[in-house]
Amino acid sequence: MDFGEDQIRRYARHIILPEVGGAGQARLLESRVLVVGAGGLGSPVILYLAAAGVGTIGVIDDDVVDVSNLQRQVLHATSRIGSAKVDSAVAAVAAINPDVRVVPIKARLDKDNARAIVADYPVVADGSDNFPTRFLVNDACRLEGCTLVSAAILRFDGQLSTFKPGGPCYRCIYREPPPEDHVPSCAQAGVLGAIAGTMGALQATEVLKELLGIGEGMAGRLLIYDALAVTFRDVRVRRDPGCPVCGDHPTITDLSDHGDTARVCG
Repeated sequence: MDFGEDQIRRYARHIILPEVGGAGQARLLESRVLVVGAGGLGSPVILYLAAAGVGTIGVIDDDVVDVSNLQRQVLHATSRIGSAKVDSAVAAVAAINPDVRVVPIKARLDKDNARAIVADYPVVADGSDNFPTRFLVNDACRLEGCTLVSAAILRFDGQLSTFKPGGPCYRCIYREPPPEDHVPSCAQAGVLGAIAGTMGALQATEVLKELLGIGEGMAGRLLIYDALAVTFRDVRVRRDPGCPVCGDHPTITDLSDHGDTARVCG
């Protein structure tokens, strides 16, 4: 594609990277990414993808901006308290990059709509904050052949991995959701706001690498971050032949067994 003068100036630091160049930037502008949740993780992911020039960003979230979100959800502003988070995302991205179109989906991802929604996006970034939604996103992405970049945060800790068709999936690490109330949410246990920025920036980086086809991705690896100790652990993950989704004899072939999902605010 031909870049205008403003675009050349905007993306100059990308274009001079040999790994990106003009062809890579054009690829980003033609790319489609779905972000699940416009909360703590979704905020930096959306902002960095928009700044990078990812042409279409779908954002699904059914929540509204609350003052308690602003400690970590940097996508939103005090002036937009009470607004739908997806509408706030549209406004924030419009202020950053006119090349980017946000597709706002004000809905709760559930077993009835998940496959149809993720099928429209080759890459999905999961920023949800609860296990039912994470398992739902994993299963929908695997059934639709989408690449999933998944992150999670709690208190001072974070995790990150990428799940691609043919490799291990989220259920290869965690077979089933833990019992309800077994793992506290951020609302119950708290989270240092900057952790969302750290993990969200890493998540956005992995999404961009997948779109560009550069570097070594996080497929088959789980990154564990401890902010208090300032340590990163890189754990190898193998596909589980007995996995009910991606194993040799999968038993999950649709989403009918999924129950209700919680909000994906983060």
